[in-house]
Amino acid sequence: MNSKIAVIGSGPTGIYTLKGLIAAKKPVSITVFEVEADPGKGTPYHPDINDRAMLSNIASIELPPICETLNAWLHRQSDADLERLGVPRDMIQEREFYPRVVLGEFLQAQFEMLVKLGRDRGHLIDVKARHRVSDIALRTDEIALTVTMPDGARKDYVFDHVVMATGHDWPETTEIKPGYFMSPWPAPGLKTIAPGSVGILGTSLSAIDALITVSTAHGAFYMDSGGLLQYQSAPDTEAFHTTMMSRKGLLPEADFYCPIPYAPLTICTEEAVDTLIASDRANLLDKVFELFRSELTACDPAYAAKIGLSQLTVETVASAYFAEREKADPFVWAAQNLLEAEQNKANRYTVQWRYAILRMHEVIARAVPSLDETDLKRFHKYFKTVFIDDYATVPHQSIQRLLALRRAGKLDIVALGSDSEISTDGVDHGAVVKFDDQRLVFDAFIDATGQASLSARDTPFPTLMSQGVVQKAKTVQDDTLMLNTAGTLETVRTDGIDLDSAFRLRFEQNLSNKLYCAAISFLLHKLPFVQGITSARDIGEVVSSAILNDLDDAPKSVESILKASLHPAENLPSTLLFPGMVTAQ
Repeated sequence: MNSKIAVIGSGPTGIYTLKGLIAAKKPVSITVFEVEADPGKGTPYHPDINDRAMLSNIASIELPPICETLNAWLHRQSDADLERLGVPRDMIQEREFYPRVVLGEFLQAQFEMLVKLGRDRGHLIDVKARHRVSDIALRTDEIALTVTMPDGARKDYVFDHVVMATGHDWPETTEIKPGYFMSPWPAPGLKTIAPGSVGILGTSLSAIDALITVSTAHGAFYMDSGGLLQYQSAPDTEAFHTTMMSRKGLLPEADFYCPIPYAPLTICTEEAVDTLIASDRANLLDKVFELFRSELTACDPAYAAKIGLSQLTVETVASAYFAEREKADPFVWAAQNLLEAEQNKANRYTVQWRYAILRMHEVIARAVPSLDETDLKRFHKYFKTVFIDDYATVPHQSIQRLLALRRAGKLDIVALGSDSEISTDGVDHGAVVKFDDQRLVFDAFIDATGQASLSARDTPFPTLMSQGVVQKAKTVQDDTLMLNTAGTLETVRTDGIDLDSAFRLRFEQNLSNKLYCAAISFLLHKLPFVQGITSARDIGEVVSSAILNDLDDAPKSVESILKASLHPAENLPSTLLFPGMVTAQ
């Protein structure tokens, strides 16, 4: 009998999981449940969720290939399809950023290719669109799913392995009060906002997405005769104005040029961090910070001296990192930073301190699951923000749009500080924001701070919760780095979900442990940088390998299978690339 595997969700994590599973040498049965009508696009890239003006924040060269690269797929499209996607053929480049909906179509095409390839290899693959998994129950040797079908009826299924690749979970209706939107998605709802004063909480790409969606409902961007992007209001929209708000009031910086794949680190290496984890758990965060400080100094000594790095600590490094930006006007800084980024891209010049921090974020993340309770809190409160700001840069076009709206008098930025209040009391529409003895009233308000990390209590499957198998993640208790009488380290529950290295639930009950939590929102507490498509690839590889190893069916290289099967069958171009073969540009 074929092993029966369920994948809940057909977004990026589900797709990369499927890619690994079809490499199984023995036939397996794979059922993919997708709540949307068109599997494979993924919520962050679905046209019903996103406005067509919304840009992805991953350049083509950074997107891990599935059956082919994004560039190769775009080059294979007809002129008519490229026009429909809004991608001029001469603009297809490895370092280009494309609209989210373009990535959605690419992902769907790759998903369909994987399904075909898997079936050709003898696997039974059933894709169930508009099917919502409403409950999960673990049994001794199997896992039961309750699924709501398109007609509203429910049906029970049983599987040997189940992968929760549920990704983002946005509510169907986000306008929870008149003019108050708890999320920028689904984006079409923002198009209903009338011309007036619009407040947007957040300044990241999610907030920029919300801003652009509302702005294009009341005007348009255009290139003037001097090649500068401008914004023109539509008739009768004079009242339209937006204010973006965050604690610091800072804008993200523009995407910066750097070699890909990354150059190796020399001091803050995976081996160095792993050695600390294995042999020196006391004061682990401070010792990892020493690696960070040494690497950054070696890579860019001038920058290290500029911010006084030798005197900084975990608690003070972020303040030094942001100090110069906080003193500047955010739009002046954005314009200068954009010019620098554009020149560096044209000259293929890398700012070494930016590149060093970018390369270190995943290495340092290896230590986070091993931090004790105090250090885990310190990391999240003080240190994490440096890495997030460095890697969460945005497309150049996003900064150009912000500056165009500013020149048109349609955009302000406000720093709320650490003590602000947002309320809907006393207003019929929108919200009131109070901070520093100021009071701002908005006709419409959008919370664009992104989906928060989820914990055990947020698990949406009632039977799973009642079985007591979903527990908060645990870490070493403060100052308890000595063995207790049982010979184990004392631990304390923190947040997130308690998972093993293969993303399986950890519990003591005599039930199946073949449920894999690959939903990124539940992983952020212990894996703080697990976001985006590259993380989806990594998780998919880990989960699919764990399943095949459990089936005693370790696969040969997935890429060798794809090369042998897809090239002749699909007549794909010779530009097809696979992980490990992407060259620096």
